[in-house]
Amino acid sequence: MLTVACDIEVLARFGRALADPIRCRILLALREAPAYPADLADTLGISRTRLSNHLACLRDCGLVVTVPVGRRTRYELADERLGHALDDLRNAVVAVETDRTCAEADEEGCCS
Repeated sequence: MLTVACDIEVLARFGRALADPIRCRILLALREAPAYPADLADTLGISRTRLSNHLACLRDCGLVVTVPVGRRTRYELADERLGHALDDLRNAVVAVETDRTCAEADEEGCCS
C-alpha cells in the first residue's frame, strides 16, 4: 500500500506542476536546454518575480533543480527522463483528443 501512496503523491506533484500554463512553458523551455532565470523571464515574457514563484513550485515538486554557475544559478530539469515524459504525455493527449469519446465534449466543453 505504501508504494501506491507514493505513486499517487508523485503523480499529484506532477499534476500540480502541469496545472499552470506558465509552469508548462517553463518545463518545455527547460526540456530544450538549461536556462538562467533572467533569460527564462525574457523568453516567456513574464516578470522575474512571477517566474521565481513558478520556479519555486517546480523545485518543490522535484521537477527542476538549480545548478550554481559562478555567482549565477541555472535551472534545468531534475532528470532528462522528464523531457521524454513531457513528450510522451503530450503525444498521448493529442492521440486521445483525436478520438474524443466524451459524449458531453461538444455541449459541456469539458474535453476540448
